[in-house]
Amino acid sequence: MFITVNDNELYYEIHGNPEGETIFFIHGAPGLGDCRGDINAFSELGDQYRLVFMDMRGSGRSEGKPPFTHEQWTADIEEIRKQLVGGPIKILGGSYGGFLTLEYVLRYPDNVTHVLLRDTSADNTFDHLSIDQALESDLPGITEEGIHRLFDGLVQSDEELKEMFSAIQPLYTVKYDEEAVKARLDSIYYRYETHNYAFRYNKPNFNVVPALHKISVPMLVTVGRHDWITPVVCSEVIAEHVPNSKLVIFENSGHSPQHEENETYLRSVRDFLA
Repeated sequence: MFITVNDNELYYEIHGNPEGETIFFIHGAPGLGDCRGDINAFSELGDQYRLVFMDMRGSGRSEGKPPFTHEQWTADIEEIRKQLVGGPIKILGGSYGGFLTLEYVLRYPDNVTHVLLRDTSADNTFDHLSIDQALESDLPGITEEGIHRLFDGLVQSDEELKEMFSAIQPLYTVKYDEEAVKARLDSIYYRYETHNYAFRYNKPNFNVVPALHKISVPMLVTVGRHDWITPVVCSEVIAEHVPNSKLVIFENSGHSPQHEENETYLRSVRDFLA
């Protein structure tokens, strides 16, 4: 379904129990990600909860009117909340979606009852670890110039974005399924302008660590032990600064424990929300 918020058409889906409390899911990888991965990972929660999945402005099937700022993206989330729910929500954000989730709860604290974060960070302090690991991996297709172009938001086309994103795929999971990854890569809606704005302009200035102590609602912070892009230390910093937080590390996962250890991950979510 589509909904117009802040003069931009967004794609969204509602799954699960219409009488249940609402969970919003915020995907990562602007310009690469969309809600399909979260639908695949979290639909089982629909037996108890009302699940709202969306493609963010400039990603997936949603319209891409600039700006692609954190302020605009969180304002879009808030407008969807107003139109679809009205009252407070639970919110789960992964990777870059975790950045937006943190900013959302800081901007709209009265509209959130629970925060769930997956494999994310509150600032850029440890970004160099990701670049170092990529360059030390000796994977074909990864070059110093290429990885910096990707991380600095200097990609010149959707084709180049696909090529660069394909090269780093083996870093993301503990077990690499080449056929499954290829199928996923071929299904992505590549939006290089969105990716570039997020990484060139938003990410260099992203730092909510000084404000984390203001988050008073319960927070579940989860991360895969082998996550290369937002390593465990990023989640440890968040859990250290948020008063009412719980940190769970998934020992057999990389950047996507919601897929790599799905059953265990969903159990952790249910236990936390209960």
